[in-house]
Amino acid sequence: MNEDLVALAENNRQKALKALQLVAASLSEFHPYQPGSNYSPKALEPYDALSNRFVRAIECALRYFRSLELAEFAEQSDTTRTLLNRMEKLSLISSTDLWLNMRNIRNRIVHDYLPEQTAQMFAEISDTYGPELAKLQNRLSN
Repeated sequence: MNEDLVALAENNRQKALKALQLVAASLSEFHPYQPGSNYSPKALEPYDALSNRFVRAIECALRYFRSLELAEFAEQSDTTRTLLNRMEKLSLISSTDLWLNMRNIRNRIVHDYLPEQTAQMFAEISDTYGPELAKLQNRLSN
């Protein structure tokens, strides 16, 4: 392995770990979003933080996966699906489809949606994607 690629992968692993820790911190204080509530700007801050941290964690994880792939296999996948399939085979992630869904939620985060859709998005992050990110955090820590 090229030492520079290994160092890059390690640097990206550390960045991913920090981003995952921030998501975990947001989720530890998470309260389900109530679509009928009239949230003040201050009350929306935890939801804004969670959504921003979630996007950053996904992006950092994917950057780490790409650098790990390059360091380990001396090649890069042509598609994100192929990359995620390889990470699933390495047991870093549970499911390629789950990670593709996690990646696609970014589009939902950056667009305005009805309150019911916003509540569903935060429920998915909390109930489905949060545990997957916690598993990745544990794997990257070991």
